[in-house]
Amino acid sequence: MAYLHPMQRKDHHIKARFDRQYRKIQPLVPGMASLRKPRWMVARITLAIIFILGGFLAILPIFGLWMIPVGLLLLAIDLPVLQGPVSRLMIRGRRWIALRRRR
Repeated sequence: MAYLHPMQRKDHHIKARFDRQYRKIQPLVPGMASLRKPRWMVARITLAIIFILGGFLAILPIFGLWMIPVGLLLLAIDLPVLQGPVSRLMIRGRRWIALRRRR
């Protein structure tokens, strides 16, 4: 492996962790694998913004707070700066769900 600057190594680690977490939740949502294709970038960003804004309208019956993390997940595919925080949220969410299932 070639020499990587410490910041590049950190960025590579964050992207690898995000990719691992994304692959773990991929089987739960049909069609999620095709969302990562580059040709879907404009649709992903548009949909992510709609989900995040819809999450703030949680008082309406169709919308809910669940839309905010989904929107952030979609945005993190294209914005590397969000991949670290979103992967941490995915890990915590998966642990929380596992804990709830055990009870």
